[in-house]
Amino acid sequence: MKAAIIKGLGEMSVETIETPHIKDGTVLIRVKTCAVCGSDIRIFESGNDRVKYPAVIGHEIAGEVVEVGAGVSRFKKGDRVAVGADVPCGVCDWCRHDMGNCCDENFAMGYQFAGGYAEYCLLEPLVVKHGPVAKIPEGVSDDEAALAEPLACCINGLERAQMQAGKSVLIIGSGPIGTLLVALAKAYGAASVAIAERNPQRLELAKVYQPDQLILSSQEDLRDRVNELTGGKGVDIVVTACANTEAQEEALGLVAKRGVINFFGGLPKGSCKISLDSNLIHYRECSVTGSHGSVPRQHKLALDLIAGGKIDVRKIISHSFPLERIAAGFKTVKSLAGMKVVIKP
Repeated sequence: MKAAIIKGLGEMSVETIETPHIKDGTVLIRVKTCAVCGSDIRIFESGNDRVKYPAVIGHEIAGEVVEVGAGVSRFKKGDRVAVGADVPCGVCDWCRHDMGNCCDENFAMGYQFAGGYAEYCLLEPLVVKHGPVAKIPEGVSDDEAALAEPLACCINGLERAQMQAGKSVLIIGSGPIGTLLVALAKAYGAASVAIAERNPQRLELAKVYQPDQLILSSQEDLRDRVNELTGGKGVDIVVTACANTEAQEEALGLVAKRGVINFFGGLPKGSCKISLDSNLIHYRECSVTGSHGSVPRQHKLALDLIAGGKIDVRKIISHSFPLERIAAGFKTVKSLAGMKVVIKP
């Protein structure tokens, strides 16, 4: 089979390697779509302790089952399946209480397990038994199904932010995640959804899900704008969907009393520590939380939201590349030329 092999930092080539062999408890899928995540770019450029070379990465996957191993009853040949990232070990306290993204083992597709930038992907027994593997609902395309993974992460973020209908929401950052968060907050019945972004071209792309307010924070003061929109009360939920220390620090001045801030976007290694005015937390009685990844329940919910027409993820798919042009796909993501890039092995 053909696969994109990472051999070292910044070193990747598409080569022909042996197709994985089926084993007891495993499932072999033919990959139809694997979408590019920002973390894939970070692994490629900076490495990751969980990724050992040579490696096949990619964790936003949709494909078709071509073979199942002995003992597998959930799936059969011909099933279309979507595969997410975080794989619970199934036995630790975190996993047993539906918090597998906090699993101490920290397994994930495209990290310890070979990912989707290949013609075929073998789902190991742990992935089949406990992982985010779900049958694709009727009428959902492969490209849409692959985007269930980032949508699941957004679901986790808004769950951590205690999202409820009628709340006001501010998303800082209008990349693919920030834009999906707009769509999800609206689907959950938010009273208003604003999105802030420094880059005018990126902010323009965020219009696809019709946020109530667009704030170009490079040209207007974000706190002044939020105060204007809320009568000085602040917003109920602030999500920082960007890897930016300034956004995290600024969020405390934007949230309402008893509101919630979610640090969704992680900061790069070596970033300076943020400074928080703890009195704002004290007197506003607001909460600061974080989120990363998702659990299989949320991955299945994401597929259901897509299938039910609640979230049209097709709106943010801007580019598609064959596996042979994966380098061009990565370059497109880095250049901010579009939104979501999919690779078609």
